[in-house]
Amino acid sequence: MTDSNTEVAIIGGGAAGIGAARHLHAAGMACLILEARSRLGGRAWTVTDPNGFGLDLGCGWLHSADRNPWVDIAQSQGRAFDKSPPPWVRPSMTHIFPLDEQKEFHRALTDFFERTSSAVSDGRDRPASDLLIPNDRWNPLLNAAATYISGTTFDRMSALDFDRYDDSNVNWRIVSGYGATVAAHGEGLPAVFDCPVRGIDWSGKRLRVETAQGVITADCAVITLPTTVLAEQEKFFTPALPDKIRAASNLPLGLADKLFMSLEDAEAFEIEGRLFGHTDRAETGNYHFRPFGRPMIEAYFGGPLAHDLEAGGDGAFFDFALDELTGLLGADFARRVKPIHLHRWAADPFARGSYSYAVPGAADERAVLAEPVDDRLYFAGEACSGHDFSTAHGAYLTGIEAADRIIAARARRS
Repeated sequence: MTDSNTEVAIIGGGAAGIGAARHLHAAGMACLILEARSRLGGRAWTVTDPNGFGLDLGCGWLHSADRNPWVDIAQSQGRAFDKSPPPWVRPSMTHIFPLDEQKEFHRALTDFFERTSSAVSDGRDRPASDLLIPNDRWNPLLNAAATYISGTTFDRMSALDFDRYDDSNVNWRIVSGYGATVAAHGEGLPAVFDCPVRGIDWSGKRLRVETAQGVITADCAVITLPTTVLAEQEKFFTPALPDKIRAASNLPLGLADKLFMSLEDAEAFEIEGRLFGHTDRAETGNYHFRPFGRPMIEAYFGGPLAHDLEAGGDGAFFDFALDELTGLLGADFARRVKPIHLHRWAADPFARGSYSYAVPGAADERAVLAEPVDDRLYFAGEACSGHDFSTAHGAYLTGIEAADRIIAARARRS
């Protein structure tokens, strides 16, 4: 660490930290990203497979692409987009999941969203599972969808918070990778890697930021730690900030893991096709065939199922996928697939999950977490977003908002 003094210490180099640092840098303020990993991007992470394809192990879809700031950033980097409709909005593999049943499931999902909006219109909260129709045929698959959307099942999440998520239903992808785009936007910013932050002492005139590489002194800080990581560190702040730790605890990270598999004779399947492993249970995989037309399958596992599979190690994901896929496509299908990449996000010590949800009764904790302390401690990240949580653009915008508050506070002091 060549310089242990800065104006703004930014804890975390994910989308929020990069957004804050880029905005502060443009305003001429000295800032330093302190990143626990050896790379930028956080939960936005693109790896390259043996064929040169960029695989997004974290976020992969530009949700609300018509207003998503990463679209302009990706364009400025010269990246190509895929704007074809996502697989979840169109019929797929009707010989396995009949078209009339697919339509029935989508109606059930749409009706659930509408019931939820109506039920929370008075501002009162409840578990989202209260809005399921008792004993409805589609409840298990609706809960499976919940694990892909929020990383958990409806009984664990706030209906009010779930309804507050705002999406324009315009969903694009970046061919070379969302994570690669996020990381590239941070290139050239002052950053220290392999530098986990162990605590912040804000009792004095200046902050003392304790890191694995020594102490950083700063006028203020932007904290972008994932909520589950922050909730595990009750003594992170001196003096203590119990309201922040409580808010983080009430906004845990759900879990959604991806397994990429190669697919031989891929032409036998439609491009951007989709299959549920089962339609009668929540503990099932969601299989995206030939994404971008590539000879592979992108498999999603969420919620309790993903936690159980993580406990079994990387091989448990492939074994589970193979069991479901051969059950649908025949035993001979096993020879056509091989695992390529997987990342276990709950086991990742710097993530402990994928993206946040609010527990029942805690929808307003996002605002509590986002509120600055003493014009010196600022908070950002997808969990701080009131309507764009669980997304990279939500995280990025909260980083910019924190930076704007810091710039305004400095102007007031001046």
